[in-house]
Amino acid sequence: MVGIPNNMLASLSGSPANADAWVQQNVSTFVSKFGTDISYKDMFIQTTFPALQNIQAALVKAGSGKKVKVTVPLNADVLQTDSGLPSGGDFRPDIHDLMLKIIKFLQDNGGIITINIYPFLSLQADPNFPKEFAFFNNTANPVVDGPITYTNVYDAKFDTLISALEKNGFGQIPVVIGEVGWPTDCDPNANIDNARRFNQGLLDRIVKGQGTPKHPAPIDVYVFSLIDEDNKSVEPGNFERH
Repeated sequence: MVGIPNNMLASLSGSPANADAWVQQNVSTFVSKFGTDISYKDMFIQTTFPALQNIQAALVKAGSGKKVKVTVPLNADVLQTDSGLPSGGDFRPDIHDLMLKIIKFLQDNGGIITINIYPFLSLQADPNFPKEFAFFNNTANPVVDGPITYTNVYDAKFDTLISALEKNGFGQIPVVIGEVGWPTDCDPNANIDNARRFNQGLLDRIVKGQGTPKHPAPIDVYVFSLIDEDNKSVEPGNFERH
């Protein structure tokens, strides 16, 4: 995976020449992906799609358009569900049209959808969130959504995206999890025991090839991350570095 830092989006969205130069400098002949979070506090809504278009054009110009697949990792906050259930999932009204443009562009160019899922953040953001529902093989009360029973927020978040894609005519586009993990410090719920419990449960699922109720096939999953990052932004919280 070849990633573009968020702070480069503005220059890439405004200049095809900058996109050409970035591709020449950074893209190899291996099949890769590129992306940035579209919706962290809506900071990159204006620049993500133009940057995506310019990078795709630069890849085509460099002869790598069919080898290198582009993507835009999505924060879970691009989604909403009026019913509170995954089956009611859709994209937020204020960015709905933008999301459909991005997804159609990705689909037309052989790209993929990437979602970042952090059960830890669900727990950290809401003092009333049931802690056990953040883990696998837990004792939480299940959430019943029609014929589907959800036992953890990981499945529920992923299937909320699947419902949103299906609702808007993109049910066939491939979806991967670009980031998932659990921090080990700087928050009451961020510790080694919780991280071990979550990550082991996640890896057990990956080894089994287990998907979600609406996507039972194996899912490509990128675990974040294996080492501390001392220079990472702590805007969401100090746990980001752990």
